[in-house]
Amino acid sequence: MSTLLLKNADLLVTMDAERRRIVHGGLYVKDNEIVQVGPTSELLASSGAAASADTVIDARGMIVLPGLVNTHHHLYQTLTRCMAQDSVLFDWLKTLYPIWARMGPEAVYVSAKVGLAELMLSGCTTSSDHLYMYPNGSRIDDEIRAAVEMGIRFTATRGSMSLGESKGGLPPDNCVEDENFILAESRRAIEQYHQAERFGMVRVALAPCSPFSVTGDLMRESAILARSYGVRLHTHLAETMDETEFCLAKFGAKPVDYVASLGWTGEDVWHAHCVTLDQSEIALFARTGSGVAHCPCSNMRLASGIAPVRAMRDAGVRVGLGVDGSASNDSSHLLAEARQALLLQRMVGPNPAALGAQEALEIATLGGASVLGRDDIGALAPGMAADFIGYRLETLDFTGALHDPMAALVFCTPPKVDLSVINGRVRVRDQEIVDLDLPALVRRHNAISRQMLRNE
Repeated sequence: MSTLLLKNADLLVTMDAERRRIVHGGLYVKDNEIVQVGPTSELLASSGAAASADTVIDARGMIVLPGLVNTHHHLYQTLTRCMAQDSVLFDWLKTLYPIWARMGPEAVYVSAKVGLAELMLSGCTTSSDHLYMYPNGSRIDDEIRAAVEMGIRFTATRGSMSLGESKGGLPPDNCVEDENFILAESRRAIEQYHQAERFGMVRVALAPCSPFSVTGDLMRESAILARSYGVRLHTHLAETMDETEFCLAKFGAKPVDYVASLGWTGEDVWHAHCVTLDQSEIALFARTGSGVAHCPCSNMRLASGIAPVRAMRDAGVRVGLGVDGSASNDSSHLLAEARQALLLQRMVGPNPAALGAQEALEIATLGGASVLGRDDIGALAPGMAADFIGYRLETLDFTGALHDPMAALVFCTPPKVDLSVINGRVRVRDQEIVDLDLPALVRRHNAISRQMLRNE
């Protein structure tokens, strides 16, 4: 058994049931589990074991909080940033599908490591990813291998597309898969990788891409398969008015009504975006326990609109944050996403108090944990996973804001994380990922990106 003591944090933000903020706070960890939380003086006085921990981290000058949770991403899109710069979603997708079709296994693996590195350096300790294209022999295994090597807690969603242009869908026919193959691969991924146990590092969910890229049959059968294994369901939903018009024309129903008819509501379901939800749809999500991945930067980049997060939260809908793909966000900085969520909700009304720093961070931690169906992350308390992060406060970005360090994290320039511990292991120290040759990774990633863009 290994032990770890974090001590002397200027401020420890627990996100526990009492939402305690502990001055000069600390944590004592055994293996991958938090066993004590409190003022450093109390930890040292109450436990001789804490004073002799195998690893001691002095967090003096830091604010420490639970690791951030990313509920929606497309890691492979780090390969194609800043493209279709002035397009809405459907036109953007039509531009990029042919480029993404040039990916292979190495591209998926390397892009996943790059995207996860960005996330980890922003303060993310748990991420999901929605991989729905598998060209040229690519498999979900490629990004799972990357996540395991990076040491991040990971939910791999086995995405899929089956409704090509010839059948009335949006993606080109060469970007879709046979539905029997999709279901077989979904079953294989669950059986091979899903870790249902508490503190599991890799989990699997099933994720038909969207109402405009899969059939209703695949949505229905994926839900049946997922529930037979006790895993979660994920898809894009209600992202744009174009999607609404597509669903009305093709299915005779709005997106939410359509997926609800296929069994896609419930506590085991979370939907990305949900920009166009009306009050009745919000009420349906609240009543059924369906979750939402809010992606403010992507929604702004593609001019999709502003998701009604305030109304969702007030109704009791579970909401987490997602950076979305790096081709529609051009970044994978989860703390920046929390800042954007706060600012954007204030424009609805407008209402300068629509979303505050505390709630923005709750959405980024506890909210994300709930959306991913996890009760072992998102807070610093005994019995929780040892996933926590620290940011140095005596920096240029936070000058003049140290009277409220937690607010500084959200209102001020989003920094890189100075410390990240995931599953009891130090993964970021002094803004560098432990045991990662980042320059070499960046060089290989850029080489693959150039090859794809040039169609070499």
